[in-house]
Amino acid sequence: MLVKTYGSAVFGVDAITITIEVNVSTGTQFFLVGLPDSAVKESAFRVEAALKHNDYFVTRKKVVVNMAPADIKKEGSAFDLPIAIGMLAATEQVQEHRLAEYIIMGELSLDGSLRPIKGALPIAIQARKEKYKGLMVPKSNAREAAIVHGIDVYGVEHINEIVGFFNGTTSLAPEIVHTREEFFSNIDNLAADFNEVKGQENIKRALEIAAAGGHNVILVGPPGAGKTMLAKRLPSILPPLNLHEALETTKIHSVAGILPKDASLITQRPFRSPHHTVSDVALVGGGSYPQPGEISLAHNGVLFLDELPEFKRTVLEVLRQPLEERQVTISRAKISVTYPASLMLVASMNPCPCGYYNHPEKECVCAPGTVQRYLNRISGPLLDRIDLHVEVVPVSFDELSKEYKSEGSLEVRERVIVARKIQEARFKESNGVFFNAQMGTREVRKVCEINTAGQNLLKTAMTKLNLSARAYDRILKVSRTIADLASSEHIRIEHLAEAIQYRSLDRENWAG
Repeated sequence: MLVKTYGSAVFGVDAITITIEVNVSTGTQFFLVGLPDSAVKESAFRVEAALKHNDYFVTRKKVVVNMAPADIKKEGSAFDLPIAIGMLAATEQVQEHRLAEYIIMGELSLDGSLRPIKGALPIAIQARKEKYKGLMVPKSNAREAAIVHGIDVYGVEHINEIVGFFNGTTSLAPEIVHTREEFFSNIDNLAADFNEVKGQENIKRALEIAAAGGHNVILVGPPGAGKTMLAKRLPSILPPLNLHEALETTKIHSVAGILPKDASLITQRPFRSPHHTVSDVALVGGGSYPQPGEISLAHNGVLFLDELPEFKRTVLEVLRQPLEERQVTISRAKISVTYPASLMLVASMNPCPCGYYNHPEKECVCAPGTVQRYLNRISGPLLDRIDLHVEVVPVSFDELSKEYKSEGSLEVRERVIVARKIQEARFKESNGVFFNAQMGTREVRKVCEINTAGQNLLKTAMTKLNLSARAYDRILKVSRTIADLASSEHIRIEHLAEAIQYRSLDRENWAG
């Protein structure tokens, strides 16, 4: 007897419907075909144990399970459940007349209970697109999948529930998630706030500028100056995610399998902080079956690289193309997957190996030339993609002990949102440009016009501070963002003056 059930395979951030055909005929042995990987092949043992444990009949006839289309690699243990239901239907223990209306996915334990799967959200989106009536997933994935309206999502904990549902002996209630209500009620729940940072008003200002223009930023300062604390609070002043961005971000985290149990939509911008021992594959994504890396998990959020010079050179170099194109394509012999990677890069570093170069109180003990060699660990092309270089000075005891309330993240965010709306209107006719950091040379020449006084100031700064040529466009971009924060149509001389001070590492004499 031939029976068909339906599952789904995830490729990148999208899903493809897989037909699982189970045929029971005269003979012996179990055959699983259709390019299954090792985890799928092992499903035969899990399925048999789960069915026997729950007193279902396991046939000893010839069983052929075909996973179509047969030219697509099937990976993971989530096909256990559709294979098991197909075998039960082929042996007439489950009624088959409604199987074609549902996508079924789940990993089976040996006792028949279900374990979580990866990619439930893109599976649900594809199931709705193909007009399936419902989707059955493990209970812990139900809220994630139920974000998608227009399809019934059932969270099940045991195979007996599904068998009872198709046989008409058990009723299942679909999971209900009020997506918009939950989303808008949580977008202002900040994990960290700017008002928790004492002092460092100039650094907060620099991060506000970075957030307003989408600029990458590097913080340079001694240990304990507050670089990490400030970086962790940057997502709190970025504009809140819209529903499209939240769905896109949740899809990536769903595919990676890192959504918390019973989670639904991600409402806060992600903040990823990989250790400096991270490999280039872990950062950019990859593997024999490409998975999203840290730069994709930081999509629509912040990627924080602490102690930037300690990262391997090859790891840092893979960042260059994704930072420009805002996506990463991972190619293998048989598959090519593209993941989005639109992020803000925030890096931090000590000014030298001992950490105290240019410190106001402590003396640097590094040998001559060591500071420059330390800085040279970061390539010029990568520094070229970082618009703001900010020097962080330790906070004094008097500043730390003061009792006062500084400005909170929500107040700063309001100014950032206003500046982003100005940029959105400015670039509405530009393809692929949404904020100032994305401007190319053509847009810079058109948008960042400065008067004669501004030209003279910029010329003087580049001459006296020995700024490199690449600093020119960066200063213009940052000054345009500062003008947007001030709601100024033109770049004034004070905007240029402030932007010039954010190019510390471009000064030829910075490292002595």
